[in-house]
Amino acid sequence: MGNDETPGGGLNAIMSERRQLLNLAYRLLGSVTDAEDAVQETYARWYAMAPQQREAIEVPGAWLTTVASRVCLDLLGSARMRRERYVGEWVPEPLPERVEWISEQPDDAGIDPADRVTLDESINMAFLVVLESMTPAERVALILHDVFRYSFTEVAEIVGRTPAACRQLASSARRRVRATQLRATSATHQARVVRDFKRAWAAKDIDALIGLLDPHATVVADGGGLVSTVPHPVEGGDRIARTAIDITTRVPDISFLERTVNGRPGLVAQQDGNVVAVLAFLVTEGRITRIWSVRNPEKLRLWTTN
Repeated sequence: MGNDETPGGGLNAIMSERRQLLNLAYRLLGSVTDAEDAVQETYARWYAMAPQQREAIEVPGAWLTTVASRVCLDLLGSARMRRERYVGEWVPEPLPERVEWISEQPDDAGIDPADRVTLDESINMAFLVVLESMTPAERVALILHDVFRYSFTEVAEIVGRTPAACRQLASSARRRVRATQLRATSATHQARVVRDFKRAWAAKDIDALIGLLDPHATVVADGGGLVSTVPHPVEGGDRIARTAIDITTRVPDISFLERTVNGRPGLVAQQDGNVVAVLAFLVTEGRITRIWSVRNPEKLRLWTTN
């Protein structure tokens, strides 16, 4: 498994697992708030046990990971029902660059890069959106095995299936990822494209905007019913460009800052010094193919406190 542990559950040893658990829970749930709740529930279950029970657990980190994964699996089932009642489109909660617990990198020794998703890649908005199309079991199997490198025997214990079944779940999940053809450009190239988009948007240069957008580009906006936004995806480069110009015309005091969003170049919209939206981009072959705009203030907590 990922960590070498010694028997026993001292406070420092137990709390040192928090970053890893948050890393895992965010990728499974797509929500920092839900991830924090899942980790809190995991620790609550640990300390609800009698001291003798805790001392009998040889690898506390493995126990915590197993419980956190099962908590997330349960939450994923209820999350689907919550999202059916969600007002408008649901987009994963965006992460700013300075979220400390995202920065930890695992040892990639022995990992086939052609068949694995790295820890950094697994927080890209495009990847998180693909995860939303998977069943909870597929999502857990893919993240635990391909990202955090748990064996299928260990995954099977967590999800309550056979190792062979878990292998099939991960394989099915990989096919979903490949089917989306997320051929993202390099971060450096994406930064240039996003910067040009920002400048064209500020200048209300519709021709430049259309040139930067793929003809079949899509924008998905998440307001959660708490703020006004487009209720359905906006499709087509021309239509997106006109919608963008319309926004700056109606809200002339809005400004955009270049920021890292989920590990990739993106934009943060500010009005009167307050963050009102976070935009994540997918750039493919030099053009913007997807934009995810998060306006739900409940999902912007990390952007207003960092």
